[in-house]
Amino acid sequence: MLAADIRNPTAPEWKKVPKLKRITKIILTVALATVAVCALWACSSTSSSSSSSSTSAATPASTSTSASAATSTSTADAATIRVASLKGPTSIGLVSLMDRAKAGRTTDTYEFTVAGTADEIVPQIIKGDFDIALVPANVASVLYNKTQTNVTALDINTLGVLYVVTGDTSVNSFSDLAGKTVYMTGKGTTPEYVMNYLLAQNGLTDQVTLEFKSEATEVASALASDTNAIGVLPEPYVTAVTTKNAALSARVSLTDAWNASVSDGSQLVTGVTIVRNDFLAQHPDAVARFVKEQSDSVAAVNADPTGMSQSVVDAGIVDSAGVAAKAIPHCNLVCITGSQMKTALSGYLNVLYQQDASSVGGTVPGAAFYYQS
Repeated sequence: MLAADIRNPTAPEWKKVPKLKRITKIILTVALATVAVCALWACSSTSSSSSSSSTSAATPASTSTSASAATSTSTADAATIRVASLKGPTSIGLVSLMDRAKAGRTTDTYEFTVAGTADEIVPQIIKGDFDIALVPANVASVLYNKTQTNVTALDINTLGVLYVVTGDTSVNSFSDLAGKTVYMTGKGTTPEYVMNYLLAQNGLTDQVTLEFKSEATEVASALASDTNAIGVLPEPYVTAVTTKNAALSARVSLTDAWNASVSDGSQLVTGVTIVRNDFLAQHPDAVARFVKEQSDSVAAVNADPTGMSQSVVDAGIVDSAGVAAKAIPHCNLVCITGSQMKTALSGYLNVLYQQDASSVGGTVPGAAFYYQS
């Protein structure tokens, strides 16, 4: 009945129960008010809850997502990288990275091997026992040809490290070698080819006598017995010799002589960093990180030779921290990449090729040899 009354308030029964009418109005009013309050409370609660969720949860969620992305970027492709280098300037530029890796401050795990000669590591590179290697420039080219283009040049890590050492104060430029006898090592290898090229460029081909020794120690001995003798030695050997004998000094840089003799952008290159293409294909981000970390390491060593000298000794590269500190500024440590690397290295390899094609593996590598990040 009540329901019918509400739908039809003119019904006769409604007029007969005025008290019921008043009670019904009160109930309806209270009910509607209650519904309105509940609706408002629900909206307010939902809005507050949404606002609270947005304020208190959004920031952590955003941070979590960002942190997750960063972690994914830095660790998802983290790799173990086996790096080989030689006992000399090509390894000196790596010592800061070696220290960081040892302290666990790198994304990737590094295993470093410092070898005495390139012959010790070349077979292992071919077999795939090393992923990245710092080798003489011509050896990088030889490996490219020998492995059927399965290595890529990442960067130039060391420029020229050869110097004319003598106590003869009349020798102040490369042209001053005219009429002299020069002791050096490297018969039939790159030091001889570089010297021959520079002599030709300076019109001294028939005016300088080259006398080859089997070891740098023999050149040092010749200089020690006669301070007017002239020898060509590499760093850090130059610093070791001149430190022991104050009458001797590095009079001419073959790097400077090269730069003064060419106009094609080529440079006198000592060391090149290569990577196996199999490893590069599997871990492109790890390789890119290595190049960046190598560049940072070279910058750190160049900026603080004294501070980094003990690390050079700890790596087994040089026996004396004092010699290392003095030698570093003359080691021409670099990390040259991209088109500048291609111009500098291809020109140098071409010079070697012109004198002995086998010194670069038979052919000068093409554009595919050079890493483009």
